[in-house]
Amino acid sequence: MYGSGGKRWGLDLVRGSSMLPTIRGWRRVLVVRYGAKPRIGDVVIVDRPDRPGFHVVKRLTDHDSRGWWVESDNRDAGAIQADSWQFGHVIDAQILGVVRWPRISRPRA
Repeated sequence: MYGSGGKRWGLDLVRGSSMLPTIRGWRRVLVVRYGAKPRIGDVVIVDRPDRPGFHVVKRLTDHDSRGWWVESDNRDAGAIQADSWQFGHVIDAQILGVVRWPRISRPRA
């Protein structure tokens, strides 16, 4: 189950610039934690596989048998990007929630 832990909704604070221009740093986001099924294009809260307990906000860009591929929106973020290009695929259990506010549109295919 995505985002287990009993809380259906929550607020998280986004720090840094890896999700610019979609989400500015130091902005709170509303997250659906329990029962939200993520889809490609969603912005999600992820527990980093290489640093358990450290959470990042990223966009789901692909899904295959190895898991989800997550990426920063800001390609110029450099070292702070910290996405699947650095740590690889994430599994379902590492997706803690789906960002629902501010309203974020999915890129058109």
